[in-house]
Amino acid sequence: MPTAEEVRSPIPTAEDGNRIAQLIVELQSQGLKINTEFERRPGGAGPSDAGMIWIEGTPLTVPVDADFVKNTPFTLEAEDVGFGIYNNGSRVASAAPSNRPTYYDMETADGTPYWQIALMHLDSLASTVLQTCAYWGNDDQCKFCGIGVSLDSGNTVKVKRPEHLAEVAVAAQKYDGALDVTLTTGSTYGKDRGALYVAKCGNAMKEATGLPVEVQFEPPEDLNVIDRVADLGMDSLGIHVETFDPAVLERIAPPKARTGIERYFETWEYAVKRFGEGQVTTYVILGMGEDPELTIAGCKRAIDIGVYPFIVPLRPVPGSLMADVSPPTSEYTDRIARQVAPYLIERGITADKVLAGCARCQACSPLGAIEQQLQLSSTGRTLIPVMDAS
Repeated sequence: MPTAEEVRSPIPTAEDGNRIAQLIVELQSQGLKINTEFERRPGGAGPSDAGMIWIEGTPLTVPVDADFVKNTPFTLEAEDVGFGIYNNGSRVASAAPSNRPTYYDMETADGTPYWQIALMHLDSLASTVLQTCAYWGNDDQCKFCGIGVSLDSGNTVKVKRPEHLAEVAVAAQKYDGALDVTLTTGSTYGKDRGALYVAKCGNAMKEATGLPVEVQFEPPEDLNVIDRVADLGMDSLGIHVETFDPAVLERIAPPKARTGIERYFETWEYAVKRFGEGQVTTYVILGMGEDPELTIAGCKRAIDIGVYPFIVPLRPVPGSLMADVSPPTSEYTDRIARQVAPYLIERGITADKVLAGCARCQACSPLGAIEQQLQLSSTGRTLIPVMDAS
């Protein structure tokens, strides 16, 4: 089976781009039944319950084990040569499931398996460096989060050490073609919210491999922390508000609500000045009861200051407080994404310019595929009209 770097390829036409983008939003909403051998990412911290595949060169993580997947019309089937995705028995696309990474069979000198330290998410190496959070297990727990589920499963270790992460990064780059590093962390009670430790880990990995690195953390009390993160050589930042609807934020992520959406904007503005437009991102989760108009307006405001809003449909994490919530419909996700993608293109803040992290990878979002389709359409092919999100 080819490597991730060999599989990824540009969408050839606008028509192909529209077909693939539509298929992605449908798969992320309805999931995919697996009728062949397949490498899975089990539930826990994201991307959770993830089947990792390439659809005609486009990366995708898709629910494969959640309860709602039993009703999906989509299946992955082995073919005489390669694999295909089928809708009610009709072939709709070719596919290439992700290989089991070679480095997963390696371990550190003290016997820790490399896969417990960092995982391959298609062509991106990722890790949660502190697998604990100050908010987990109390009234502040973010309802969509599965960070403690991962730790309880025994599939990871509580604290990843910089030297171990660097060791794994070297192997992932050498044997499995890792193109970048994405590091996140559970929040701490410290004033930096864990930012300096995750950046220290990222620095060790970048020094060892030269790979671009994104680190993700909450807004620190002192914004000068962002300068210290930049001085450690980080390329991109993820500072995730999760939703622009304040009522939803208060319900699903109380600590973030106390921080306040305006504080996120202040932090992003500061970060963009240091990291540049398009290198600061925020997750925007769809399907938690948010007002779509507030969501689109918040995304556009973020884009205006140089922030990439990484739109993802809710993927319920087994064991989380939202485990029984269904993902949004594909129509809902598509309507909002098609309001935001043209604005990203207009401002020149597109996924292909992000150096590292989730927005660079795009496997959990339809935005990258829609951007490609719209960019191809602008060269003279039929343009899909932007849809109203109401």
